[in-house]
Amino acid sequence: MMRTSTLWQLLALPLLAVSAIAGAQTPPKPSDAPPQLERIEEMGEAPITVTPAAPAQQVTEKRENGVTSEVKVTSGGSTYYMKPSAGGDQAHGNALRGPQWKVMEFDLGKKKQKQRDDEATGDAPAPPPPAK
Repeated sequence: MMRTSTLWQLLALPLLAVSAIAGAQTPPKPSDAPPQLERIEEMGEAPITVTPAAPAQQVTEKRENGVTSEVKVTSGGSTYYMKPSAGGDQAHGNALRGPQWKVMEFDLGKKKQKQRDDEATGDAPAPPPPAK
């Protein structure tokens, strides 16, 4: 059989270890001296450039005989058109058709004409690189 004092020593060992760890984790007392500060040299201020913002929305009306025939609205990168209804159904409150967005625009023949004009004046663009 084990002696009683040896048993108490084995039980007290973890308590001593816990108290030693707790004592090691206490933060050191902060000093009363002020912290050391570094001096930073001032740099010259960079010039500030303010560019006026583009108009958020641009509305252009097209009139024929004093009546609005088309309204073009450019907002950001989007362009759409509002046109009056074909039947002139203003009595029922349907004065305008739904908006029509400009999806793609074709340049039929104008590009070739511009190339001919550039070649005639000598301002021809550089030919594209050969395909690999």
